[in-house]
Amino acid sequence: MKWLLLLSLVALSQCQVTKVSLKKMKSLRQNLKEHGLLEDFLKKHPYNPASKYFPSLANEDASEPLTNYMDIEYYGTISIGTPAQEFSVLFDTGSSNLWVPSVYCSSTACTNHNQFNPSDSSTYEATNESLSIQYGSGSMTGFLAYDTVQIGGIVDTKQIFGLSETEPGTAFEYSEFDGILGLAFPSIASSGATPVFDNMMNEGLVSQDLFSVYLSSDEQSGSFVMFGGIDSSYYSGSLNWIPLSAETYWEITMDSVTMNGETIACSGGCRAIIDTGTSLLAGPPSGISNINSYIGTSDGTISCSAMSSLPNIVFTINGIEFPVPPSAYILDDSGSCSSGFESIDLPTPSGELWILGDVFISQYYVVFDRANNQVALASVA
Repeated sequence: MKWLLLLSLVALSQCQVTKVSLKKMKSLRQNLKEHGLLEDFLKKHPYNPASKYFPSLANEDASEPLTNYMDIEYYGTISIGTPAQEFSVLFDTGSSNLWVPSVYCSSTACTNHNQFNPSDSSTYEATNESLSIQYGSGSMTGFLAYDTVQIGGIVDTKQIFGLSETEPGTAFEYSEFDGILGLAFPSIASSGATPVFDNMMNEGLVSQDLFSVYLSSDEQSGSFVMFGGIDSSYYSGSLNWIPLSAETYWEITMDSVTMNGETIACSGGCRAIIDTGTSLLAGPPSGISNINSYIGTSDGTISCSAMSSLPNIVFTINGIEFPVPPSAYILDDSGSCSSGFESIDLPTPSGELWILGDVFISQYYVVFDRANNQVALASVA
């Protein structure tokens, strides 16, 4: 009996909750703008955010289209290998693979960032499996391998991950993150690689099979992703649980989008994906056109002074209203303001789809619950 108790205590001690700090850095859009490259980049890389969720809209040779990261700003640090090699990664609930640049990559995007060196790690295990991921702008190819991945206090041994060999184009060259850590479901993982959080759950490394995200309004610090737990001090009121409608991305059913009590989009219900890997709020052209018309913009630019007079835009989900104020959906870049909404063109007949990115997530503490296939939202404290 004593041995059983001891073994139980050891097992419990291995389960934990860890909080990984996220830093808000310059987005790719800001970096390209500062280098005078933004206009040329947008001409050469026309982008449809829907390519992340519909492979047919991206490169036909791609195994898993994801997105461009023009506006993403929140990154965290992880380490891979023994001894640890550090990388800045985007924690992305809209994809499922972990990958970082490798020393075998000669693309400028790789040489500008931290590169993993397998020969420096005593726990590295090679495979013969290749990896190819197409993004809305830019792509990566490489191969899969196993090594120890440390995220906060969690040591995830024998985790499969991608090492890039090519990262062509400008997109990753001017991004401030090194790689990407996907937090969506195994069903969309490229090359069938087991996602990091699935490995954590399988190995009993987290106290609960869930993780939560908080995006701080502070410019530089305070944001985090917490694995295995929920910190109630970061939200007010109660958590509102919403069942998933698909176990691919974190997809839910939304009731409507309203402004001043009037339905302006998603009439009769639509699909929505909660995605930390998308910065803006994206929706169908008709809905986005309605919203931009209401807030007074046709080209996306808007007067910063309008922020004080515009109403909330309300997203009703599972019968509960989740308002997004103008202070969130109007983006202020050093006195130049723009709409935080973008349109997505979908293949027919896919139905109406919305992407609730960081503009939405910044207003709500979000819990991603794998044990019960649900998400929870609560107003940030």
